[in-house]
Amino acid sequence: MSASIAFEAGMARRPRIEVIGLLKTFKREGGSSITPIDNISLSVGENELVVLLGPSGCGKTTLLRCVAGLERPDEGEIVIDGRTVFSSRKGIYEPADRRELAMVFQSYALWPHMTVAENVAFPLRSRNVPKLQIAQRVADVLKMVGVGGLEGQFPSRISGGQQQRVALARALVANSSVVLFDEPLSNVDAQVRAQLRFELQAMQRRLGFSGLYVTHDQTEAMELGHRVAVLDSGRIAALGTPAEVYNHPPNEYTARFVGVANIWRGQIAGARGNSVDVSTELGLLTIDRAAIVVDALAPGTPVSVVVRPEKLRLHSARPDDAPGRIEVVVEAILFSGPHTEIVVRRNDQRINVWMHESNDIAALTVGGPAWLEVPSKDARVVPPEGRAKP
Repeated sequence: MSASIAFEAGMARRPRIEVIGLLKTFKREGGSSITPIDNISLSVGENELVVLLGPSGCGKTTLLRCVAGLERPDEGEIVIDGRTVFSSRKGIYEPADRRELAMVFQSYALWPHMTVAENVAFPLRSRNVPKLQIAQRVADVLKMVGVGGLEGQFPSRISGGQQQRVALARALVANSSVVLFDEPLSNVDAQVRAQLRFELQAMQRRLGFSGLYVTHDQTEAMELGHRVAVLDSGRIAALGTPAEVYNHPPNEYTARFVGVANIWRGQIAGARGNSVDVSTELGLLTIDRAAIVVDALAPGTPVSVVVRPEKLRLHSARPDDAPGRIEVVVEAILFSGPHTEIVVRRNDQRINVWMHESNDIAALTVGGPAWLEVPSKDARVVPPEGRAKP
């Protein structure tokens, strides 16, 4: 059973978080309004971490705050562990302190006058856990997140990375089944961030909590999320496993935001059998019908063709038996470690191609010709604008 199927089955048994038709509007000065949450529905299954990914202003943090009880939506429902904590229809609104979930903030939110141990113990003390149990659980969770031995230190005396580990320990110490993360790694340096991603993934597997994780960092989303929800202006533009969102974007917005993509505008030229011809700025391309995610295939239908740079192929010479290859000019050859980026141009179209050492890179020269091949099974035809249904 694949990971995505397993999690869908888990959600069918017992969703940990359910967001149903949620709407949130803010009034601005002068009478105008914005809608950061626009009829969003989303479920998080048992042992699942769903990442909310998107640029600033897309609504991801507002959605998280609505689930946490820090913002009150205008319409819809929120259900946590089978208990309705918000319903506009039923008039239900549970405040944040009654939702029985944990949250890790971007700013750490550690109390400066409390020691590390006191900060982590706070959720347990508020639940009247016996003192001996508190001491043991605090020691265990601090060791688990890699800051054992810092119990007596104050937050101002430890590094940013250590503060983030303490904030994570405080969220996990109460064994909450639901944990919310608001860009928790954005304030630490790249090396610490990479290590914390690895540790967080391991802890999520070991403890089995479910969570919503907000980030604008694609690497975090791809590494941590069992599923990724890409948000665009308060709506879900794409929802699926990291591989699905990257390899099969349902619209141009998702293709542009997640990873690097070559995108060419065009229109349907004709359909035949298992393939579709698309007339693009680059030339006429033949695409497998399975890679078409537009509703209409009538000639003249506007579309966009999306191809990831690692899927393209570049040849130093055009074989006689490959008439579909497109002649281009090599503009730059850039070594990037795991791959070499070849920048080529056809007319006013700049194209990025990623090649590996096993390819014939040495035969290419800057300023010289090359022949571009767009594999029909690796291109994707999507709506040219707007948000498609994921």
